[in-house]
Amino acid sequence: MNTQSPYGLEVLARLVATIHERRSASPDKSYTAQLVARGVPVCAKKLGEEAVEVAIAAVSGDRKSLTAEAADLLFHLVVLLEAADLPLPDVMAELARREGVSGIVEKAGRS
Repeated sequence: MNTQSPYGLEVLARLVATIHERRSASPDKSYTAQLVARGVPVCAKKLGEEAVEVAIAAVSGDRKSLTAEAADLLFHLVVLLEAADLPLPDVMAELARREGVSGIVEKAGRS
């Protein structure tokens, strides 16, 4: 039986576990530990920078660059969630809650 996701989500699960583990590593030895130690504002800024790089790569039409920048964006999103003590399963539960709901309807329901 093939237990691998067709979307490679097991890679994301391993990334989440690795980032969680490295959070407590020495900042001298781990970039992830450095980011988390610097706090949510620094992690959020880095995520914003990566998002801009994704947008630029998308507009340029360079698929290789877009792939690399999208990977960076996912990495930094998981780091930010770790720094904010927000487990990725909480985000996934929110996505599940929204599943099948029109984006227009979902946005209208926000307060």
